[in-house]
Amino acid sequence: MDRLTTAARFEGWIPIRVFWRDGVPWVDWCYLGQARFTAPFFRDSINEALRLPFNQAFRRETPIEVLAELRDTRPALQPTAFIYHASRCGSTLASQMLAALDSHIAISEPPMLDTLLRARIEATSIDEGAQVEWIRGLLAALGQPRNGEKAFVVKLDAWNIFDLALMRKAFPETPWIYLYRDPLEIAESQMRERGRYMIPGMLGAVEDVIGPDAGPGIGAEEFVARLVGRMLEAGHAGCRDHGGIALHYDRLPQALWTTLRERLGIADDPGTLETLRTVAQRDAKHPQIEFTADSRDRRAQASGELRALVDRWAMPAYQALEHIRSSRSP
Repeated sequence: MDRLTTAARFEGWIPIRVFWRDGVPWVDWCYLGQARFTAPFFRDSINEALRLPFNQAFRRETPIEVLAELRDTRPALQPTAFIYHASRCGSTLASQMLAALDSHIAISEPPMLDTLLRARIEATSIDEGAQVEWIRGLLAALGQPRNGEKAFVVKLDAWNIFDLALMRKAFPETPWIYLYRDPLEIAESQMRERGRYMIPGMLGAVEDVIGPDAGPGIGAEEFVARLVGRMLEAGHAGCRDHGGIALHYDRLPQALWTTLRERLGIADDPGTLETLRTVAQRDAKHPQIEFTADSRDRRAQASGELRALVDRWAMPAYQALEHIRSSRSP
């Protein structure tokens, strides 16, 4: 089957999972048609699509090389920007605001991208050049302008800041933002409701994730404080060395329609501004309820031990990011 025929067969289909079969990656596909990514996370939009009778009856699995074939034959938007973040600091709000714009494809934490970024953990023999091509092919498949969209923004998972170098090889010219906030507020939120990656062992050996001096018996508060610190350190190094835009949580939501408007491909008109402001009034993860600021509560509820651990392991990187932010625009 030639490439043009392959492209026609996958019109309206998008990759939803990368999995391993016999030591090589394969792609699982879902028919989306012209439906848009409007839910807070990629998985939410896909779960809704998978409930449709067609997707329950018909699925496609292909070798990962099909991504390269499709990239060569179907027009796709180049990524407008990437959003990295330190978790619990407004990245979902930013992606939801963009998703509300008809002009934008906004993808929030697609698990397939994480799988490809971490592919050499699964198979150490994989060539980095192959990884780069897979990532480019994946984003070309996700960046199909099915409704005339003009911009394409991807929000990554919090720990993907550790994979920044690989993403820069795949997309060296794409602007990227690093969202962060006071690490005590992040750590307290994680202690209240921990993401899976905040559980020792979920990202790999504890010693590899947060340092050789940490053992498997590390306490929960110390692990969270140190991992938040490691993410902020990686964010700082990336902003310093690879041109990232350090963006503090307290600059949201206004930054999207002011200092970041052009970088994110946002139109400068009253209708767009009204849409962005309307979305910003709702809770990003639970749009049915109104947004309520929580910084003061998070700081008040943090334990004394957590404060001390954050001061030791995360505050220096936070202050370094603040220095970069104050010396640059925005």
